[in-house]
Amino acid sequence: MKLSRRNFLHRAGALGMTSTGILSAGLSAMPALAADTTGYKALVCVFLFGGMDAYDTILPYDQASYDDFAGIRASLMTQYANAGNPRTPETLLRLNPSNAAALGGRQFGLPSEMAGLHAAFEAGDAAIVANVGPLVEQTNRAAIEAGTARLPRQLFSHNDQQSTWMSSQPEGALYGWGGRFADAAIASNANTTPIFTAMSASGNSVWLSGDDARQYQLSLDGPPTLTALQYPPYLGVPDMGLSGLLEEHFRNQGVTAANLFERDVTDAMRRALDANAQYGTALEEVGELQTSFPPGFFSSQLRAVAQAISLRNILNARRQVFFVGIGGLDTHSAQATDLPDIQRELDTGLTAFMNAMGEIGARSDVTVFTASDFGRALAINGDGTDHGWGGHQFVIGGAVNGRQIYGEMPPYGFDHDQDSGNGRLIPTTSVEQFAAPLGRWFGLSETELNIALPGLRNFTGEPGFV
Repeated sequence: MKLSRRNFLHRAGALGMTSTGILSAGLSAMPALAADTTGYKALVCVFLFGGMDAYDTILPYDQASYDDFAGIRASLMTQYANAGNPRTPETLLRLNPSNAAALGGRQFGLPSEMAGLHAAFEAGDAAIVANVGPLVEQTNRAAIEAGTARLPRQLFSHNDQQSTWMSSQPEGALYGWGGRFADAAIASNANTTPIFTAMSASGNSVWLSGDDARQYQLSLDGPPTLTALQYPPYLGVPDMGLSGLLEEHFRNQGVTAANLFERDVTDAMRRALDANAQYGTALEEVGELQTSFPPGFFSSQLRAVAQAISLRNILNARRQVFFVGIGGLDTHSAQATDLPDIQRELDTGLTAFMNAMGEIGARSDVTVFTASDFGRALAINGDGTDHGWGGHQFVIGGAVNGRQIYGEMPPYGFDHDQDSGNGRLIPTTSVEQFAAPLGRWFGLSETELNIALPGLRNFTGEPGFV
């Protein structure tokens, strides 16, 4: 890629020397003052890195479907039982969707490790969107076999499909639809300090990258800081003014560089330090959350996001987008021992997060959704499963039209219209169709939606989960 000042500015947030997305806003591609920014609303993307096995997350519960599924995965089912994680009808948590009549008598359940999400679904605070994934256009098995289907590039590749989920393009994309949502909020002056619009607790993510939006990196253990400024206290030696001198150095106080790139980096660093100071002051004023979160990196990310949302009034923020991630889901092997632990970690973390939203009075103002590289194949490879395509996703929050399964739940078998081979599901709901209701709830106009989701015009119909 040709190095230009514009590309430099968009990629500078990934520099390891800073703890925050740091660049000033430029000219926006969004129509000014178009998005509805009344009240407070936040979106939280929970990315499941590696490819969550949708078949082993939304399991069949009616006898005929369960028998088909258990027959195909017989040896894996035995491994689950031997590992103390049985997938029998007696251990599944049956879902009772309000739209059961539309499911043709089929029934579904969650594994016992996901009791919190099951309770949220039954209470109407969570929904399931079936068979979501990247698409260029609606297609099926016949079109793919005939060679007439237009397909996403680099299917089944982790990095490319993560990027395609986040940005509608393979690896190398500059902008994500979360960042474009944030652009719309910034253009409408939703937040007094734009840097607090797009926030990540899981490192730099293309999903949060916009034209104006820059990613603020949340620390998991208090207000973000520049590590170098903490160096003397970290070593347990007297500061002797070193921290102050280092801050002056990083701010380049009193220095005016002739070089344009130098000035950009200096301005970026100053903004980073100012943003961190503002965030830390707000955190001191509000205090720590009382909700208990389970141990672990994933829950720590969610706690950091919950803490950030608790500062919304002090920071005068009305629209925010957040990104967190959980890994380990590339279960080519040891699935029966590894996947249940990850599902439990996902479930307990999300349950604690929604409890925290209740604590701060934001349960109906925050919508959480899952996303993943891809689902996995129905066929097993011995003690695991291989890369798939479509998968099922959760949407959680007080504003969700919950206790429903949206979209088309495919059969738990082979050789149907949505089987691209070995039970790799051809999505029936595109990422754009999944994202559009989230964008409308967030307040975007139709023009802004089409900028954020350029492929949306290729599809008709959307799941009405918010």
